This record gives sequence, structure tokens and C-alpha cells, in this order.
Amino acid sequence: MTTPEDAKAPLSEEESSGYDRKILDYIHRAAAHGLYEIRGLGAKRALPHFDDLVLLGSSLSRYPLEGYREQCTTQTVLGTRFAKRPIVLDIPITIAGMSFGALSAHAKDALARAATAAGTSTTTGDGGMTAEERRSSRTLIYQCLPSRYGFNPQDLHSADAIEIVIGQGAKPGGGGLLLGQKINPRVAAMRTLPEGIDQRSACRHPDWTGPDDLAIKIQELREITDWMKPIYVKVGASRTFHDVKLAVASGADVVVVDGMQGGTAATQACFIEHVGIPTLPALRQAVDALEDLGLKGEVQLIISGGIRTGADVAKALAMGADAVSIGQGMLIALGCNAGYYESDGARLPADADYRALGTRAGFCHHCHTGRCPVGVTTQDPLLETRLSAETGATRATNYLRTLALELTTMARACGKHNVHHLEREDLAALTVEAAAMARLPLAGTDWTPGTPP
Repeated sequence: MTTPEDAKAPLSEEESSGYDRKILDYIHRAAAHGLYEIRGLGAKRALPHFDDLVLLGSSLSRYPLEGYREQCTTQTVLGTRFAKRPIVLDIPITIAGMSFGALSAHAKDALARAATAAGTSTTTGDGGMTAEERRSSRTLIYQCLPSRYGFNPQDLHSADAIEIVIGQGAKPGGGGLLLGQKINPRVAAMRTLPEGIDQRSACRHPDWTGPDDLAIKIQELREITDWMKPIYVKVGASRTFHDVKLAVASGADVVVVDGMQGGTAATQACFIEHVGIPTLPALRQAVDALEDLGLKGEVQLIISGGIRTGADVAKALAMGADAVSIGQGMLIALGCNAGYYESDGARLPADADYRALGTRAGFCHHCHTGRCPVGVTTQDPLLETRLSAETGATRATNYLRTLALELTTMARACGKHNVHHLEREDLAALTVEAAAMARLPLAGTDWTPGTPP
């Protein structure tokens, strides 16, 4: 029998480190449904990141640029190895491939307009090229994916470069998912698949099983396009050193490495959180591979996966990337996870729509449901009107310009007339983990973990 004194006694709330609230919820959910969790966006766990690095600004031993009088250039050229017509961009910040299907048509159009306004490129994604994004893009990269959804020779010829996707950072070794609620008549027609039925993209290309076959495929694509268009090869970060070498040996002009913090429209949560390596060590391995081959600079390197700010871009370039690619940051610029959407110039609250998904603004990762409260990742006729291409383009352009401004500001502080002159010597690490992964000295010391004293 419980007495009044018993009711006042403190409750035991000692949590197990191995079976904390999160793991208990996971096991209870798995036991109740017998299914794995599917969600969108990227890893939520804390990982070593560019935040764990700092740039070493100038003082006496280095001379900074005067921002009002001395120029710092950002022009970026990609695909100089074999292509007759390399890609020339105003800034080294590109927009990553995200499919029509995962994103609304308005969102794709908005990103294309923003890329053109900012002088950079955008990328198609699984599901093919929409007429809007081709029309709005000055420079459009056309993805060749394992699924072949929407892939056709006409779009291949109209693209400015081709990106062969081997894997993505959020799911290296796995294929993408597009649930039936996002497959409306237009998405289904572009993918030649039935409406309203869940789709699982293949995890490997049907045309090859290794680099020898990939070399043949790249040769075919070059001949089809008269050697005009650069060929990118994109890999999800895992065994990055060897993968980059194999991509280069296969004939890639540009290698794109997508780290573990890369996003997705929908995949298994176990993939997002537990497969692949973070962007920081992936970038260092990729640069090491190109330097080992003696092809650094001849084969360009694009890094993606968790790039959010101009500081991230500056650090990535200093580590050896030629450019970065951004996905999640662009979606957030469009309004992802905002508490409102705009209609006829007015801001309207989206709280009730987030609540219906069992979340709230700032915590939403429900892209897979097709019920995006702000119209970015939906095919619902009503919800997609919450994002206009014009408004989205303005926001995304402002974001890209901010990143470029921050990048040049930090490059000037390091005494660089060109953002591509940033170098590893301009960096130091704040944590032992980041120092070991990026192979940079710990700040305030000349010690780099794993290297001889």
C-alpha cells in the first residue's frame, strides 16, 4: 500500500548511457511496427566539422588585404582535364543535385534562378531535368544516376556538364527512396513509373561493376557529347582515398566527394547516422589521393556534406577543395524549417502543419512525407503554392551572395588576392579529433596527431 510519504519520495531517474531515452524509443518503435525509420535531411549526431578548424588571419608575419581597395577574386573553372568546354563560375559555391520529386517544381526553379543570379551552377538529381530548371539555369549539371529515372539523350545534350553519381554521403552503398505520396502524375511521367507507388532507386549502376566499366561509360558519354562537356564523378565518403583514385583513373574531369553530413530526401535513419565518414576526413583523403597521383589542380575537387557558411567554404578551399556544393543549406534558404510561409506578400504561420507532422519548426526532417509545411519538399498542389519561384530565388540568391562575401572577407584577412590561394598553412585545429582527421596542427602547437615529431 502506497502511503502519502511514499508519493513524496524522489523518483529514480538514473538513465543508462547504453539504453538512454533515444534508444528506448527506438527499440519500442521497432518492436511495435517491425520497420526501420525513414526520414530526410542529414545526420543529427555531433561529428567533427569545419567548426573545429580556425583560419589564421594575418598580423605581422602575414599581410592582410585592404577590403575597400584590393580585389579578391572568386572565379572558378571546373573540368579542365579533358573537356573542350570547361565550366566557368563566378564563385566556388555550387548547388548540389536534388531531384524533382524530392523537391517541388517551384523549388527546383527557384534554385536554378538563384544559381544564375549568383553566377554559379545547379544540378538536376534523380528523376530527370525539368523544363523550368533548364530554362532558368545558365549552367546546369545533369546527373546520371543508377536508377536512370528521367535520363535521356536530349537532356544530356542540353546540359553543361554531366555528373555520374556513384553514391551520396547520407547513404553510401544505398539507394534513394521516394514514397508514393510524392509521386504525382508529372513525377511519375518523368520517371516512367506508376503514380502513388513507393520507389526505391538502385544502389548501383546497371552498366558497370567497377572502374574498368566506368571508364567505358565515361568514354561513351564523351563521344556522345563530342568531348565538349566535363564529366564529374560523385562518390559518397567512405573509402575516399581509393575511390577518388579510381574515379580519376576512370577518366573523371571533376571528382565530387559527399561527406557523411550530406542530406537526403528520404532514406533509412540507420544509414544517415551510421554509414560513411564525416566530410572533414573525407576532404583530406581526397586531396591526398589527387596529390599522390600528381593531378591536384588538373582534376578538380568539389566537396559537399554540411557546408553551411562562408567560413565553411573558406576552410574547405584552404584544405584543398576547388569548390563546394550545398544542398541542405539551399533548402533552408528557401524556407525549410521556418515557422512561416509567404502568400501575397504576407507571412502566414505554419505551426499547425508542423504539429500535424508531430514536430515543430526547427526540428522537422519529414521531407519524405510530402507534407512540407513551407512548400519546398512536396508535390501536394496546395502546399507547393506556399513557395513561389520568385520568392525562393531571391532568398537563395541572397544566401549564396552572403557566403561569397564571407569567403572573400576571410580570404582577405589571410592576405589572399584569390580565394583559391587559401592553403592548409592558413588553418589550425581546435580539437585533437579534427587535427587527426584533417591532419592539421592543433591550434597553438606544431603538433599534428599521427605525424612524426
